[in-house]
Amino acid sequence: MAKFQEIGLKFLIIMLIVFTVFLCYREEKNEIIDVFSENKSYSLPIYSVETEEPVVSITFDAAWGDEDLDQILSILEAHSCRATFFVTGDWALRYPEAIKKIQGSGHDLGNHGNNHKHMTQLSHDEMLEEMRGCNEVVKSICGYDMTLMRAPYGDYNEDVVLTAIGEGYQIIQWDVDSLDWKEYGRDSLIRTVAEHKNLGNGSIILLHTGTKYTASALDELLTRLEEKGYRFLPVSEMIYSGDTYIDQNGRQYQRGLR
Repeated sequence: MAKFQEIGLKFLIIMLIVFTVFLCYREEKNEIIDVFSENKSYSLPIYSVETEEPVVSITFDAAWGDEDLDQILSILEAHSCRATFFVTGDWALRYPEAIKKIQGSGHDLGNHGNNHKHMTQLSHDEMLEEMRGCNEVVKSICGYDMTLMRAPYGDYNEDVVLTAIGEGYQIIQWDVDSLDWKEYGRDSLIRTVAEHKNLGNGSIILLHTGTKYTASALDELLTRLEEKGYRFLPVSEMIYSGDTYIDQNGRQYQRGLR
């Protein structure tokens, strides 16, 4: 009887040791996974930037008309707001003077494809043609090589992102959509941005040129953002370069700041 008790005790001790080793391994594995997840860089565009500074980027997609551009540029200047304009190649061809005005006013110029096509529906070579074609047009007008890109319609996948990166671009999305293209009205546009759940330090705000209410809403919109304590930076100055990563939400971090 004593022998059986001794065997049972040894078995129990062995099981306790195995269980303890399992728990330690699991805890160590979880720690590794947590660290890896925090620092993994996803193949995503930049939707926003991690920063303690109360800054946001105002961005415009320019693929339609230019009839409101002078008013937009005047309002931006009044608020000391340097913005980022993502232009298509065909828009630049139609409005070369607009390209010169945008650059001459100190704003970013970004690549929005040559013909505003859905990038995810294109082959690799066709994507390159869209990206390179737009850059060539803009460069021929003002001598500027663009380093920022936004996919038309915000339509991207990993191939689009990696192709853009391979061409030397930082690909930019947004985390605050004004919905100005839906033309819900001036006041709706202002509320949509100023009260947006994602609005915060490092936000990238999407607007368009050539829409019905954007220009008329812009002055009050920028005032509302200023009243909330925000300053304005073009995307090129808000995003990080060097040792960075993008989390699963598209937020860009500089390593060591978190």
